[in-house]
Amino acid sequence: MDTHFGIEQHHTPETCNASVAAVKDALYVLNGKWKLPLIVALSTGAKRFNEIQRSLDGITPKILSKELRELEMNEFVTRKVLPTTPVSVIYELTPYSKSLEKVTVELKNWGIQHRERIIKGMRKSSAA
Repeated sequence: MDTHFGIEQHHTPETCNASVAAVKDALYVLNGKWKLPLIVALSTGAKRFNEIQRSLDGITPKILSKELRELEMNEFVTRKVLPTTPVSVIYELTPYSKSLEKVTVELKNWGIQHRERIIKGMRKSSAA
């Protein structure tokens, strides 16, 4: 038995195919550059559309709307219409979105390490 990406398994074509399929399923749901940042942006609490857009520098309203719809369809986000005048709409994470907490923390940590590594490499090459 061997450990690969934190999973103990026998190296067989079936286990490899199952691992690849599981990763593909996860990436299918979380595809694109905005889904995980959007989930992180909502992790501090419910937000209105414009608040989300401001916190995600560079996302267009059309893309934000599409991403929110897809996250809602996959049960990570709920959309609530408040009976105010004018009507207010807020978006918030579902309890199910907590299942991504370890993933987002690890991605954040890896992103910090990767950025530091790249910057360090750039400094070395410019000093040479």
